[in-house]
Amino acid sequence: MTPSVPLSPTGAELLFEVFSQRYERGSTLVTSNLPFDEWTSVFGSERLTGALLDRLTHHVHILEMNGDSLRPAHSRRRSRRARAEPPIEDPPGAATKKRASSKMAPDIGAFLLASVLHF
Repeated sequence: MTPSVPLSPTGAELLFEVFSQRYERGSTLVTSNLPFDEWTSVFGSERLTGALLDRLTHHVHILEMNGDSLRPAHSRRRSRRARAEPPIEDPPGAATKKRASSKMAPDIGAFLLASVLHF
């Protein structure tokens, strides 16, 4: 397993404060690819992690989803589409610039993070 990136002590305390303020006041969605017993490596303190998990797991529905990541399949589909579509040529003399693909699906991680942070 890839090592997790720990939060700074201040960052861990601030995140704990956010969850403490939300506790029993409204719904909060949290996603993680780490099991609970590995959260201490991120928060850095067993006591802080225990208090956080105590609040998060009270009145909770835990949905454990196992399976393959959708990112590789998305990349393969995008590669096949790129090979199948002829490139768009710029008119002679036009400045070239990168085009952003409007077909790309939004990253679900960013969506879930936005859901957590917009109370």
